Amino acid sequence: MALKCGIVGLPNVGKSTLFNCLSNAKAQSANFPFCTIEPNVGTITVPDERLNKLAELVNPERIVPTTIEIVDIAGLVKGASKGEGLGNKFLGNIRETDAIIHVLRCFDDDNVVHVDGSVDPVRDKEIIDIELQLKDLETVEKRLQAAAKSAKSGDKDAKGKVELLEKLGKLLQSGKSARSYVAEDSELALLRELQLLTAKPILYVCNVDEASVADGNAHVEAVRQAVADERAEVLVIGAAIEADIAELETYEERQEFLQDLGLEEAGVSKLIKAAYKLLRLQTYFTAGEKEVRAWTIREGFTAPQAAGVIHSDFEKGFIRAEVIKYADFLHLGSEAAVKEAGKMGVEGKEYLVEDGDVMHFRFNV
Repeated sequence: MALKCGIVGLPNVGKSTLFNCLSNAKAQSANFPFCTIEPNVGTITVPDERLNKLAELVNPERIVPTTIEIVDIAGLVKGASKGEGLGNKFLGNIRETDAIIHVLRCFDDDNVVHVDGSVDPVRDKEIIDIELQLKDLETVEKRLQAAAKSAKSGDKDAKGKVELLEKLGKLLQSGKSARSYVAEDSELALLRELQLLTAKPILYVCNVDEASVADGNAHVEAVRQAVADERAEVLVIGAAIEADIAELETYEERQEFLQDLGLEEAGVSKLIKAAYKLLRLQTYFTAGEKEVRAWTIREGFTAPQAAGVIHSDFEKGFIRAEVIKYADFLHLGSEAAVKEAGKMGVEGKEYLVEDGDVMHFRFNV
C-alpha cells in the first residue's frame, strides 16, 4: 500500500539528520534492506519482532517485511501559503502525504544556529501551523462560496456543507488546526473530500540532546502542553545519538550502545512504528517454507480486502480464510501443531482481520 509520511520542520532542527538515520538500515534492523526511490523519498522497513520469531519457527527461504514511505519535505519559509520561497512546492508535497512527522528542536546548543535566534519549539510549531492553516482557510473559503450559492438555490445537502465549512473557517481563523475538530459521522465524507493539510494525522518528534533522551526536558513539556487538544502523539528522539547508532557496524554493538543510554530500542525504530500506527495500518502475516511475509492493511479490513493486498484475484475469488492467531502459532510452534490443537479458525467474507493474524486464503477465479 503506497502510503507515506512527510517529515517537516524548520532549518537546523535535525530533520535531515533524522531522515538520514531512517535511510540507514542498520539503525532500524539487523536483517532488512533500505532502498531509495528518489533523493528525498525512502521506503523504510517496519521493525516487527513477530516477523523474526515466525521466521525462526518456519525457517523460510526468505523474509519480507512490510514497509512505509518517508518523504523529506523541505523549503518552508514564512509566507509559504502565499507561494513565498518554495512555498507552493512545500505545500504540494505535504498534500501528497497521508500523515505528517513534524520535527521540533528541543535542545540548546550555541554551535547550532537557530533561524530565529533562540530555541522555542512551540513558536517553531506555530510558524508551520500558521502557513498550513492559512492555506486550509483559503480552501475552505472557496468551497464555502460555492456551497452558499447552491444552498440559496434550494440544495438541502449544500446547507449542511455550509454549516461545516463555517465551523471549520472559524476554527482555522482562531489559530487551530482542522484535526482538532471533532466531526460528526455525517461530516466525515466532506472532511475527507476537502483534503485539508491540517486535518492530516500528525506526530511531533522532539529532537533532544543526549542528557534528555530518556526523560525529555522543559522544551518537550512545553510541546506536550501546546498540542494537548490535537490528539497527536509526541515522541522524544536524539537525532545526533541516532546518527552515532547508525555508524556502528553490528547489531550487537548497537544494542550495547542503547543499553548504555538506558534505552530499549533505537529512536528511529520507535519513530517508524509510530508512523505506521499514525497511518492507521495493521500487519498480517503469511508463513510458508518459501517465504514468511508481513502484509500491510488498513484498520478495519475484511478478509477479502486483506487477500486483495496480495493479488486482486484473491479478493475477487475469495472463498474463505484460514486464520491462526500469532500467539497460538508462537506457543504451539508450527501450523501443523496449531491444526492438531484445533486452534485454526475458518473465516468468511465478513471477518475483520486483526493485527498479527497469520493467514492462508482459499480462492477460485
